[in-house]
Amino acid sequence: QVQLVESGGGLVQPGGSLRLSCAASRSIFELYVLAWYRQGPGEQRDVVASITASDIIYYADSVKGRFTIFRDDDNNTVHLQMNSLKPEDTGIYYCKAPGDNWGRGTQVTVSS
Repeated sequence: QVQLVESGGGLVQPGGSLRLSCAASRSIFELYVLAWYRQGPGEQRDVVASITASDIIYYADSVKGRFTIFRDDDNNTVHLQMNSLKPEDTGIYYCKAPGDNWGRGTQVTVSS
C-alpha cells in the first residue's frame, strides 16, 4: 500500500505551463511504475504518461512533445511538466501506483 498526494494544478491560459507533482509515502524506486491519468468533464479516466523504475516512459499521443514525466527518487516524487497547454487538457489529473493505488487528484483548467 502507498499513499499518493498530487499538487500543482490550477488555472492557466492556453499555451501556458504547469508542473504537477505526485508525492508518494514510500520509495518510488520500489514501485514498478507510476502513471498520470486525466479525467476530463464527462469523460473516462485515461492514462496520460507513465514511467517505470528503469525509466521506460510512455506518453499518450495527445500529449507527446508537450508533456514530460520524470522522477525525483530522493524525494519520492514523480512530476509531470505540461507545456503548450490546450483547453482539451482540462481535467482532474490523478497519480496512480500499482495495486490500484490512486491519489485524490488535482484540477487543471486551461481557459482564456
